[in-house]
Amino acid sequence: MCGIVGYIGHRDACSIIIKGLKRLEYRGYDSAGIALYDGKGIYVSKIKGKVNDLEEKIASDKNTNGSIGIGHTRWATHGVPNDINSHPHYSNSRNLVIIHNGIIENYAAIKQELINRGYTFHSDTDTEVLVNLIEDVQKSGSYMLGKAVQIALNQVVGAYAIAVLDIKKPNEIVAARLGSPLAVGVGKDEFFIASDASPFIEYTSNAIYLEDEEMAIIRQHKEPRFRKIKTDLLFTPYVQKLKLNIEEIEKRGYEHFMLKEIFEQPQAIKDTYRGRLLVHNGLVKMSGIEDNLEKFLNAQKITIVACGTSWHAGLVAEYIFENLARIPVEVEYASEFRYRNPIVTNKDVVIAISQSGETADTLAAIKLAKENGAFVFGVCNVVGSSISREAHAGAYTHAGPEIGVASTKAFTTQISLLAMMALRLAKAKGTLSTSDFKRSLVALETIPSKIEIALKSDGLVKEIAENYKDATNFLYLGRGFNFPVALEGALKLKEISYIHAEGYPAAEMKHGPIALIDENMPIVVIATKYGHYEKIVSNVQEIKSRKGKIIGIVTEGDTQVKALADHVIEIPETSEFLSPLLTTIPLQLLSYHIAVLLEKNVDQPRNLAKSVTVE
Repeated sequence: MCGIVGYIGHRDACSIIIKGLKRLEYRGYDSAGIALYDGKGIYVSKIKGKVNDLEEKIASDKNTNGSIGIGHTRWATHGVPNDINSHPHYSNSRNLVIIHNGIIENYAAIKQELINRGYTFHSDTDTEVLVNLIEDVQKSGSYMLGKAVQIALNQVVGAYAIAVLDIKKPNEIVAARLGSPLAVGVGKDEFFIASDASPFIEYTSNAIYLEDEEMAIIRQHKEPRFRKIKTDLLFTPYVQKLKLNIEEIEKRGYEHFMLKEIFEQPQAIKDTYRGRLLVHNGLVKMSGIEDNLEKFLNAQKITIVACGTSWHAGLVAEYIFENLARIPVEVEYASEFRYRNPIVTNKDVVIAISQSGETADTLAAIKLAKENGAFVFGVCNVVGSSISREAHAGAYTHAGPEIGVASTKAFTTQISLLAMMALRLAKAKGTLSTSDFKRSLVALETIPSKIEIALKSDGLVKEIAENYKDATNFLYLGRGFNFPVALEGALKLKEISYIHAEGYPAAEMKHGPIALIDENMPIVVIATKYGHYEKIVSNVQEIKSRKGKIIGIVTEGDTQVKALADHVIEIPETSEFLSPLLTTIPLQLLSYHIAVLLEKNVDQPRNLAKSVTVE
């Protein structure tokens, strides 16, 4: 989703903003732009394309001086991607400049009213409407920029994170948020604005995360002021110490962030376990669970809400919770949950899963669940994110920054954390024997080392990818705990290679998908030792008789599938409920290598954003 960067201080704003925009490229975008104040006027440059294209465009300009500026990467919502629709946008007088992440839902009505008052518009964006509304408010009451922004935002419906410059207030940036994340970095005699902390982490470890309907008036050589948009109340924000460091967001010699993050999974899962998985003590200890244990144990049901890869992790969790803790679980797309009048009561627990903690639909689902009295438990990766603040309680995955748009380590750390939750609840309910509980803890502890073994198949997977990079369709099949992995494997391939792929329960193959199978159809079959193995073997035989090309994901030492499949990738043996943590590894590698062979932009696939912060 769109990225915002701003700077006000004593350094060269242009270089800081360009570097910051590059740090936000992982969010996905189609155009980029910058606005700088050089002491005389505001210079704006913007272009359809990448930040490198913007950098080349402004390289020959002599107007890029100045220590105040704002920059933007746009992911198109209103208006096609082009230079005109790119941000920043001027107001009619060209006194105001704005960048905006989000959607103004009532922009059409506001635009018509402004047209009636003599305003003209050059773009198709809702953002240009917003900056002219701010200007109109200024004119109507001779308001200063901060007050004009506040009044204007009280008239709009939708979501926004904005930063505004006013040529008449050259030493000030006004920022505000509702529904889209925005952080303020606090340095020595300098301030930063960004969609997340990555653009300013090398300059300061102090950050303020604006809450919904809060704004900041950031001034050069003065203390910033923070105000509630609805009530006009001034407040003192909490300054958070960041744990992120610059090394974590660099590639460290890997060709792509996605590959780096695939190989980071053993360590990421260890970080998820740290302080929680206490094997020698025979304990799982999670404060968010311990402090609210009765709410989980007395829950009528657990509803998991999530989107995309997090939804697939939720599906795996459904199998784990029901199998181990015998608690009924429903898994809902957050985007559908919020609109279908779901049955949620004060006897329910809702688990919201999101890597970024900023997913708009998941946030809306949380608010709906809370309105109905449910206890909400958040599972996310980003400390201080909106979901972590909105939920009643929760747990961080501690996976570290995930820059690649196609999520990898978020998936496995989410499953790891949810598995620990299920085991803790199973122990409390007595649904697992003491011996089975201890065996499960040991199995969980060994997962990182077994993923390291699974990652050694990278070379083999690359060879298999060479055979199928030109395929136009893929089918992924799994059963039980590994059915969601089939869905996730298909999603990964679609996301970064643009090859059509579908995931199915293997038993459903005969209910339609079998009609697609011929000698040109690659079928990835997850056929581990446990989990209806003999039935999976029968499915493989049916595929083979129709000349389908079989890529089998099997347990080490397998012989039956190996005799039937065209290609086999082995993974270490583990408990059935933990097998998704291993079976997903070769599927991640397969999608990655196919995309690289097809020369696709692996880290920034077309049309996709890392964090979907608008509907």
